[in-house]
Amino acid sequence: MTDVDPVQRLLRTARDDARDESFRVTGVMMQYYVVCKRELWFHSRHIEIDRGNSAIVRGTHIDETAYSDKRRHVSIDSTIAIDVLDDGRVMEVKPSSALVEPAKLQLLYYLWYLKHVVGVEKSGVLAHPTERKREDVELTDETEQKVEDAIRGVHEIIARGSPPPASKKPVCDSCAYHDFCWSC
Repeated sequence: MTDVDPVQRLLRTARDDARDESFRVTGVMMQYYVVCKRELWFHSRHIEIDRGNSAIVRGTHIDETAYSDKRRHVSIDSTIAIDVLDDGRVMEVKPSSALVEPAKLQLLYYLWYLKHVVGVEKSGVLAHPTERKREDVELTDETEQKVEDAIRGVHEIIARGSPPPASKKPVCDSCAYHDFCWSC
């Protein structure tokens, strides 16, 4: 059933109604889809990132410490891991606003997943605590379409037999896959 729309395939998998090979998309995959499709492909193959990378260490520290008194972690279907604020909004914490579009798509995906798989409609907030910035994020018809287009794009990338070619981007030097990516 390879001609099934990836959005419908994802929903069937999430609802435990998969009739073909499972297809899961995580929030990180949505973020990688915007940042670097090669990084997405590596991640989909369970090629582990360099956890000692300074950008990863910094981001993990900020994620673990920011707003810790106001949010709780929730894992759903071993697919998405969200933080819910004490006011009920879904929060995504990032160390900087340098890559705001990937972070926003990740948060929108969480909101989409909650709506279409769990049956719960929520709003979100994208936070950059080191910059003292917050942005409210709402799921609209337009952003739902953007999420669904990205799901299809993620499917297309991870279905490939080999990674997309490497292309130099401003984020490459701080990427946790940098050494691996440029050595193959």
